[in-house]
Formats: sequence, C-alpha cells, structure tokens
Amino acid sequence: LSHPGAKRFWEPRGSAMPGDGHTLGWKEDVSNSKEVTKMAENGVAQEITPLEKKICEQIEYYFGDHNLPRDKFLKEQIKLDDGWVPLETMIKFNRLNRLTTDFTVIVEGLGKSKSGLLEISGDKTKIRRSPSKPLPEFEEYKNAVKIRSVYVKGFPTSATLDEIKGWFDENGPVENIQMRRTLQRQFKGSVFVVFDSIDSAKTFVETPGLKYKDNDMIVLFKEAYFAKKSEERKQHKTAKNKKNEKEQKHMEDLDGKSFKEKNGCLLKFAGDLVDQTCREDIHEIFSNHGEIQWIDFIRGAKEGNILFKTNAKETLEKAKEAHGGKLQLRDKDVTWEMVDGEEEKTILKKIIEDQQESLNKRKGKARRGRGRGRGGGKGSWGQQRVQFQGKKTTFESDDEEGGQEMEETKETSKWKLLNQEFEIIHWYVENLPFI
Repeated sequence: LSHPGAKRFWEPRGSAMPGDGHTLGWKEDVSNSKEVTKMAENGVAQEITPLEKKICEQIEYYFGDHNLPRDKFLKEQIKLDDGWVPLETMIKFNRLNRLTTDFTVIVEGLGKSKSGLLEISGDKTKIRRSPSKPLPEFEEYKNAVKIRSVYVKGFPTSATLDEIKGWFDENGPVENIQMRRTLQRQFKGSVFVVFDSIDSAKTFVETPGLKYKDNDMIVLFKEAYFAKKSEERKQHKTAKNKKNEKEQKHMEDLDGKSFKEKNGCLLKFAGDLVDQTCREDIHEIFSNHGEIQWIDFIRGAKEGNILFKTNAKETLEKAKEAHGGKLQLRDKDVTWEMVDGEEEKTILKKIIEDQQESLNKRKGKARRGRGRGRGGGKGSWGQQRVQFQGKKTTFESDDEEGGQEMEETKETSKWKLLNQEFEIIHWYVENLPFI
C-alpha cells in the first residue's frame, strides 16, 4: 500500500493487491439520488488494457477486505463523505500515482471491472466501496486469512514487488504479498503471501520443484513456518543451556576432586606495593614462564594470590632466572611464597567463589544487552526509526525500494509520528519469537 498515512498500524510492508482485472457498468444509486457507476450485472465484458487492469487491481486492493480494515488513513477518508473518496486524494497513493494521475484513465479502467466492489460518483470525481459489499467481521476474516497464508523464500534480495507479483500471477491468484524486510528496509528474500482460497494455497504449497528464475524455493504454510521457527528457538535455547552448564562445570572444576589436582599451583605474594600495581604487571612477569588461570588481587592491595595451571614453584624459578634472581612489581620488593595445606584450600575456595561471581556478572550483562528485542540494548531498536529531512517525508509503502518521498502537506504531516512508531512496532511483532 502506498499513500500518505497508510500502514500505520497493521498493514505489512511491501504489500501487493488482489489479482485479476474486472468490469464495471452503470446503475443509479437510489439511496442518494445521484447517478453512480456500479458493477455491471448484465454480463457484458469490455476489453481491458494492461494499464487499466493494473489500475483496477491496485484500487480494488486499497478498498479490499485485506487492506481496508487495517488502513488508518483510508478509513478516516471514507468517514468524511458517506464512503466517497475523491480521486484527487487517491492519486496521492504512491503505486496508483506511478500508474497514472489522469482521472479519465482511472474512471475508464474501473468502468471495465466486473468485481462489483467499487462505485464511481455521477460526476466521475469520487469512488467508494459499494455499500452492498460490506467488510467481513475482522476476527472472522483474520482467521480465514491465517489458513491460506504461505511463507515463500528464495527470491533475490534485489527483486521488486512487481517482479514477485508477476511470478505469483503465474502460480495462483493472491490477495496480498508481504515482502519481509530488515529494520534497515532491506528485502530478506522471503515473503508471506495470502492466496484467494485455501485450495489455491494448498495447490501452491504441494507443487513440487517451484523455482524463481534459477532459485529453488522454500515453501511452507505460514503456521508451519512459525512452528518450525519455534522449534529452532527451543533447540537454540537447549544448546545455550548446555553451553552455560559447561561453563558452570568449568567453574566448579576447581572444587572437590580438583583441589588435589591444584596442589602446588598456588603462589602467594606480598610487599609494600604502590597503588598503581595491577594484574597486568603480574602477567608481564610470568607470561613467558607459565600460564596463569586466576589472579586474586585488587589495585591498591599489598598482597594477593596467583593460581597457575601448572606447578607454581617451577614457574616462579623460571621467572626469577629470567629476571636475574629478583622479581619486583613496579620496582618494589615482593615476597613470593608457595602455599599448601589448609591455607591452600581456603584460598582456592575463595578463588572459586570469585570466578562464579564473575561468570554470573557476565550472564547478567548479556541478558541486559539483549533488551526487549533481538540484537540490541534497551531502546536500541528505537534508534532505527525513519528519518525525516527538510520538507519531504518518507512514508512506509509497498514500494520495492522501501518508501516513497512526497511533499509534506497538512494531510500527510499528521501521520509523521505514527509512521515512526509503526516502523518500530511492526518490526518488533514480525521478528520476535512467536510462542
């Protein structure tokens, strides 16, 4: 859908319109005593040009069952004049605007439709959805749409909506196409498509070897796709839990039996250290002589402990030999002492607790970093809002490039904030796990 204020709340990005061209005739609207163009009921068909067919499809999409209940802007317009919408307003809809802005061409095209959906005013300046074709109940329609919605993947990310629609026209009549996009409005190469009936959807899904150009297509009913993604998320969560358990086991590895394995790996140090002394100073001394597993020391302290992965005494001797028999920290003398017995167990227990606390802190930061949505901290997805510059406003549309620019008017400026909020909400709903 492409017009000012459209798709602010419900309409998916990159939607197409219903399928075939139709024919209109003339009939009088007795309810308001005005001459009104209505759908032909005499069965006389007129030849329709490709352009007229596209015009009919696009406008009938705007007023159709799928779009109208969700279209905030158009719903406001039809309240103003007993359902009538001026053609002057309609040609501001981007996709119709790209087809034509000529009222005569629009009226002549609609005059050849036989869907029965639209009426044209006697002066041929306004159109409306026929009162004889009221909208279905929303919940009922939504449930009906759900069972004929299909997920299709395999399109090039450079594909346009018109190209994709042309491919579907060859494979079955559709009511709506939603091009799935990232927050940056990049096409993902997959779509959700609503077929005109459950039989059409089933036939399409069961068709073997579907290809778009040379690409093999992945095709699933939408509900099956969500079920598959839900299962993948469960598997990912299970794998993540196993990883956390492994880390937990690693932390606990110093406990119990491993106390014996760590005998002789602990080195205690003390001295009149300067406040600037840090762990990096200790790493610098021992880096080429033994691998350090943990340093129990805080800046400003006068003593600390080092846990090596190998024998501490051997590591200390190698380091002393490399430094001329004397090991200092920032030019301060240090006493280096091996630890054993109960003192060794007490220090090792403290190190285990410190490691566990460090792991818990890292987990807490990871959870906070995810925020409310994927891949960002608190409010990070809000930073992806559409930016407006100068006197032009970029409206979300079904345009394949992700939006159209129009001169800002009174009519369009009131939708600016709503458009920003919708960008965020729509992405959030579309991309969060469906559980």
